Amino acid sequence: MTMGSTRRTVLATGAAGTAALLMGCSEYGDNGSDTGEESSPGDAGTGGGEELAKTADIPVGGGKICKDRKVVVTQPEEGAFKAFSAVCTHQGCIVSSVSDETIDCACHGSKFKITDGAVAQGPATEPLPAEEITVAGNSIQLA
Repeated sequence: MTMGSTRRTVLATGAAGTAALLMGCSEYGDNGSDTGEESSPGDAGTGGGEELAKTADIPVGGGKICKDRKVVVTQPEEGAFKAFSAVCTHQGCIVSSVSDETIDCACHGSKFKITDGAVAQGPATEPLPAEEITVAGNSIQLA
């Protein structure tokens, strides 16, 4: 019985350590620094028609990460706005930047296309899920 208890203790401790490691990864890059790609405090809230960004905030060929909503909004071509989950499909990190027509995750180097969220570079193997948005005038809102 002592051997079984020891084995269970080791397995439970290992599982707890793995969970802690994964939680640390999911918060990587979310240090609140102002990179110009995060949402402003005035954008806080939860979906349902609330504004994510102004159309002028989203550069053509680029995007803006709204970390508080875990959404990234892109503009692949003039006037065409797309939105995707900002949670990397590799290990759950929040993506860190949008540049050179890709949405980039600093945790492990995954890159996703701003046009459709498809994987442009691994280790991620799944695309970023699309998010529904509406554009009304110069306002981009979660649908």
